Amino acid sequence: MFTLRSLLSAVLALGLLLGTSSAEARFGKRSRPSQSDSPRNDDKNDDTHEATPVGQEDSDDDDAERERRRRRRRHVTSDPAAVDVGLITFIFASGNHRLRGDEPRYRGEVRQERHAAPISFRVGLQAGPVQQSGGGAGDLFLGIEGRRFGMDARFTGIAVDADDGSDEVDSISLWEAHLTWALISQERVRLRVEAGLSGARAPDISFVGFSMGLSMEACLAGPLDFEARVQATPFPYRQVDASAALALHLGAVVLRGGYRGMLLDDAGHVDGIAHRDTFHGPFAGLGLSF
Repeated sequence: MFTLRSLLSAVLALGLLLGTSSAEARFGKRSRPSQSDSPRNDDKNDDTHEATPVGQEDSDDDDAERERRRRRRRHVTSDPAAVDVGLITFIFASGNHRLRGDEPRYRGEVRQERHAAPISFRVGLQAGPVQQSGGGAGDLFLGIEGRRFGMDARFTGIAVDADDGSDEVDSISLWEAHLTWALISQERVRLRVEAGLSGARAPDISFVGFSMGLSMEACLAGPLDFEARVQATPFPYRQVDASAALALHLGAVVLRGGYRGMLLDDAGHVDGIAHRDTFHGPFAGLGLSF
C-alpha cells in the first residue's frame, strides 16, 4: 500500500532523476523556394562537556549521559556509503508493481496490488532516433493516479535536419496534459482513457488543441509488462502519436524499450499549404514507479 515513506522517496527520486516523409515542407514551417538536454551539509557535533567543579567527581548519571552522547554521535556520523547503499536498496526493493498476495492481509486488502494500487506515482525519460530525418526525439513524462482517476503530463522534443538543404536543425516541441480514467483497474492489467490539452511549437507557428488518448499496461510474466499508448489531436492541427513497448520492473526502477510512430500536420495554418511530417523509430527509456 502506498505510504508517506513511498511518497517522500518518489519526490527524492524525482529530484535525483532531474539531472520524413514530407508533403510540402517541415511541419509548422513556411515553404521555401529552394526546398530539396549536492550541496553538502556538514554536521557539526557538540563535543563540549559541562565542567565538573573542583573537588567534585562525576556521578554515575554523568557517565550515562556521556555514553548516550557518544551513541548519538556515532548515529549522526554514519558512513555516507552505507546511506547510499540503503537508498539504492530501498528503490530496487520498493515500487507498486510486485505481486505480494502471499503476504498477510491488512484490513482486508492486499498490501501491494500491482496495476490496481490505491495510488501510484511514475516519472521517466526515453529517447531514440528518428528514421529518415537524420535526428532524434526524447520524452519526459510524469503521472499520478489512484484506482480510477489520475493525471498525466508529457513533453517531447524533436530535432531533425532542415528540409531546405541547409546545415541547420529544425526543432519541434510537443506537450500534453491529460486527466485519465481507468476503464479496467485490475492486478494484472490497467486500461485507461485520457483527455486534455496538447500543444506544438514549430519553427514558424505554435498550436494548442484538444487531445485524447488510450493507454494500457498488462503483465506478461513476472516483472515483465507490455505497454501501449495512442494519442490524437484532431484540431486546430493534427497529431497522432502511437507507441508499444516492453517494460521490465526492478522494484521501483523501470527499464523499457519499444517502437514509436508519429504524424504531424499543420493543416495549412502557416501559409495555406498543408505541411506534414511522419516520424518513427525505436526508443529506450528509464523510469521510476512507486
